[in-house]
Amino acid sequence: MTGRVALAITAGLLVLGAVQRGAAQDAYPSRTVRLVVGFSAGGPTDIPARFIADKLGTLLGQRLIVENKTGAAGMLATRDVLAQPADGHNLLLCTHFEPINTVLYKNPGFKLADIAPVSLIAKYYYGIAMTNAIPAETFEQFLQYVKARPGEVSYATLGAGSAQEILARQIEKFAGLSMNRVPFRTGSQVLPDLIAGRVHIYVSPTLAVSPQYFGKELKILAVTSPARIKSLPDVPTIKEKGVDWVRSGWLGVCARSGMPQPIVDLLNRHIVSIVATPEYRDLIEKGGSLPESSTQQQMRQVFAQTIEEVEATIREFGMQQE
Repeated sequence: MTGRVALAITAGLLVLGAVQRGAAQDAYPSRTVRLVVGFSAGGPTDIPARFIADKLGTLLGQRLIVENKTGAAGMLATRDVLAQPADGHNLLLCTHFEPINTVLYKNPGFKLADIAPVSLIAKYYYGIAMTNAIPAETFEQFLQYVKARPGEVSYATLGAGSAQEILARQIEKFAGLSMNRVPFRTGSQVLPDLIAGRVHIYVSPTLAVSPQYFGKELKILAVTSPARIKSLPDVPTIKEKGVDWVRSGWLGVCARSGMPQPIVDLLNRHIVSIVATPEYRDLIEKGGSLPESSTQQQMRQVFAQTIEEVEATIREFGMQQE
């Protein structure tokens, strides 16, 4: 065999291999795709997940199911997806809890590098919800009330080290307050006690407390957004009160690291197009959140920013869990 013939055969094999790899990627998805959600059905995480799943399945031409796998601050869902092949058939509805959990827990069972971001789908802000039992109408009056009663006012958290606790601790620090922590298992358990005055403060995503606010069952003293929230135009921001403190949560779609880049790019294009639709925008904004998509790199930056916002507080208050 001449060198020229051998070179031609080698080149042909390389082309054939590339064609076969391309065909395998073009065939994606070849079976049902799962979108695993770490929180309960019907909740503020699940509702946008199901909208995205329905539209994404149509665009992919394949059945896409939402599977709720609750527990361990979303970590059961994360571990489930990371235990599957990185072929795009197992996706995670990821949240800011993923990066937080890598700092909060000494051994969460995964590293942040194990997670491949695909795109953001929403951003939301927090409101400082207060029981009507406290005779304060403004954020300033609330601060005066708490400072006059150190250790008497309580705030609700969803377990040790939750985002609700981290934010409440940060408020305590910048405002010079001393409050008592009362842990709950779920947000649905907090609201009856907050309305009844058995617990006084709950730093919650606005979408979880807005219905009760509009029903005058509780007050929202301020929000953590950079500007007033469209659905809560009468509620001031913390920033308006002279404190440069903006905090948000987010939702996105992720997968296990190692997923082929063409599949990442395909999913990203489709998700970005879904988030841009008026139907999705209306769904998200009604809940007090904002539709927001991203590139993969932008989402990696959001991961890093989330850790930066919470790491010092977790260390300072000894909140790290086993």
